Amino acid sequence: MKSILKAILPGILIVGLQSCANSEDSAPIEIQPQQEVASGIISVSGSQFSSAGMELGKIERREFSRLIKVNGMMDVPPQNKASVSAYFGGYVKDLELLPGQRIEKGQLLFTLENPEYVQVQQDFLEAKGKLSYLQSDYERQQDLVKDNVTSQKNFLKAESEYQVTRARFQSLKKKLEMMNIDPERLIDENLRTSIAVRAPISGQVTAVNVNRGKFINPSDVAVSITNTDHLHLELNIFEKDLPWVRKGQQIHFRLQNNPGQSYLAEVYLVNQYLDAETRTAQVHAHLLQEAEVHNFAPGTYVEAEIISATDTAAALPEDAVQEQGGQSWVLVQSSSADAHEFVKQEVKIGRRSGGYLEVLNPEDFTPGGEVLVKGGFELVK
Repeated sequence: MKSILKAILPGILIVGLQSCANSEDSAPIEIQPQQEVASGIISVSGSQFSSAGMELGKIERREFSRLIKVNGMMDVPPQNKASVSAYFGGYVKDLELLPGQRIEKGQLLFTLENPEYVQVQQDFLEAKGKLSYLQSDYERQQDLVKDNVTSQKNFLKAESEYQVTRARFQSLKKKLEMMNIDPERLIDENLRTSIAVRAPISGQVTAVNVNRGKFINPSDVAVSITNTDHLHLELNIFEKDLPWVRKGQQIHFRLQNNPGQSYLAEVYLVNQYLDAETRTAQVHAHLLQEAEVHNFAPGTYVEAEIISATDTAAALPEDAVQEQGGQSWVLVQSSSADAHEFVKQEVKIGRRSGGYLEVLNPEDFTPGGEVLVKGGFELVK
């Protein structure tokens, strides 16, 4: 038995050793993405640099804009708003309006009824009839006085009565036009007890303050109409920013209910008057994307940035800068002989524009030195 074991044991040992050798050969070898030596230099092999898609770059000059953050609201010009009231008091007779309803200019809004309207029409017809007689008498007296057939007194009396009646006629005619009654077609057979109130502009009804049977005075606002065809921005800027704002500057603005979507506008007017309490001035801006007007409504709150000035400054791509411990760092290449070696260096950043960050301390970097601009996220730990 011992002799058999002595014969088999060497074979088992050989097979075991071969199995271990095969296992070691087949196990995956982990490649470290970087090695950091005691001096603080991070070393990356050429193959690792290529496979990780790393890229080098330099600090370069880029354009940056001075942004002025403001807020405001959507609005329409004063001529696009109308507060409709009646020139003459009366009781509301016909009314079929709802807020939000589309109205065209000249469209009937409501009718008013009042017996006093008949009196105005009567006075006009009486003045019209009397004026014809007085004009003939005036012209006759004028001819007679030239021939010394009548006295100057009679002529002056005829002239006075004619001019007074003519003034009254013209006054009543204007009143009828304001009541939307055509004076040329008015006769004693078509006197009206009601008048029509029509829309002065096209737009949407924003408020209806009356109802049927209600008496409204000339000072009462019955209906409000707003035309949104020319929406614009009314922005408030602080006193310190006023010198930087000029006509034609571009504006990026966002709605409070959709902060992820940005829209474009342009400065059109800058009001130089400062509000004594808020120390702000108003900026009037026109929308550059007229097709988007239907997405907005007057009174909508907006947050905006005015691009007031553009200059150049030292910059690096955003991907080159890493945040760590409340500070910003970049990896500066120190050697590229056999392997890429990098040194971590602090960078002070400023403005952000177009995927680049402003470098506030370019003097701390070697002129022409290269920086890892892509693929360095895993190297800074």
